[in-house]
Amino acid sequence: MFVNSVVRRPGSVKSQSSCAYHLGVRERPDLLERLPEQYFAALVGRVAALSTTADPVIDLGRGNPESGPPGAIAEELAFAAMKPDGHGYAPFRGLARLREAIAERYRRVYGVSLDPELEVAIVPGTKTAIVELALSLASPGETILLPDPYYPDYLSAVAFADAEVGLLHLDPDAGWQPNFDLAPAAAVCFLNFPSNPCGSCVADGTFEAAVSYAERTGTPIVHDAAYIDLVFDGRKPTSFLATLGAREVGVELFTMSKSYGMAGWRVGFVLGNREIVARVNLLSEHTRVGMLAPIQAAAALALEVGDDSVVERRLSYQRRRDKLIALLPGRPSCEGSFYVWWRLPPGVTVERLLAEQRVALAPGEGFGPSGAGYARVSLAVADAELERGLERLQPALAASST
Repeated sequence: MFVNSVVRRPGSVKSQSSCAYHLGVRERPDLLERLPEQYFAALVGRVAALSTTADPVIDLGRGNPESGPPGAIAEELAFAAMKPDGHGYAPFRGLARLREAIAERYRRVYGVSLDPELEVAIVPGTKTAIVELALSLASPGETILLPDPYYPDYLSAVAFADAEVGLLHLDPDAGWQPNFDLAPAAAVCFLNFPSNPCGSCVADGTFEAAVSYAERTGTPIVHDAAYIDLVFDGRKPTSFLATLGAREVGVELFTMSKSYGMAGWRVGFVLGNREIVARVNLLSEHTRVGMLAPIQAAAALALEVGDDSVVERRLSYQRRRDKLIALLPGRPSCEGSFYVWWRLPPGVTVERLLAEQRVALAPGEGFGPSGAGYARVSLAVADAELERGLERLQPALAASST
């Protein structure tokens, strides 16, 4: 099933603030009018509005890592920041050490050989890269193909590019995998495994089918591998770039946020196809001047010596997943990532759980048409916080089963 829907167009929805400017400021340009509501900002706002000091809402909706990197990484940041030469402009394309560190990790962990000079772009977070890839690959009016369900911020990238949305249905009966046999050509196709929000890992043959589709239609593939290392039940991390032909048709995004708990550091990478990497680097040269060198040095150290911490983080999320799935009715999905994708029982809604149990989940509707009736539950909270959330959920779940 494929649906092409137009992203918010100029003038289609006017925010209250954009309708009346009386302070000498012109109306907002079309770009700002195209932007959708920022899903996670709205979610945080709803939680904050209901929370009180005496009775805070338990937030199981956001994917904000609850613990940071190993102490040695923070120490490296502090040490590098004390150097008198660490605060000027870093090289436009980042430190060679950092490019080499991500290339070496890809060789060591995923069996992928990368040229750190031509196949690695350093970006200030992969959320930034998602927008820049849309701008680099799509012209106004062209279609950007998104998995449905999708990561909500993909819509922002489509809006920046003044493109349209095409939906690539993920089949729940096939483990939330896409079927590329019927997929139309597009300016670019985004994928993400393990899936946010579905928690599904890539199945055998899916990446191969994506490469065949790209070769057949000329559609570049962007694989958003934010949760690549967070796979459960003995699964091995799988890179799209390990697939034969993948580098000829696309790129992969890797972020320090999830594997290393460095979300606020804003360090990510675009890896693979040399032409696409060059386009991202070109945009980078025109929009920013490198990244703070001490942050890059600490990120490089994490990639070089932090594998044990990644394993510990994965095992922690798997343990929380097991506890959560034992409580939830139905067939919750979570083979990887730190999210459980859950079809809500009859009579249970995210709004009711927030109002009555004071537990916030992420409404599935925000992840695309196929998300209706689902909720995304985050495991990226401290154990004690998860326990309190589960205690609050139990009365609603018990009532729904009677």
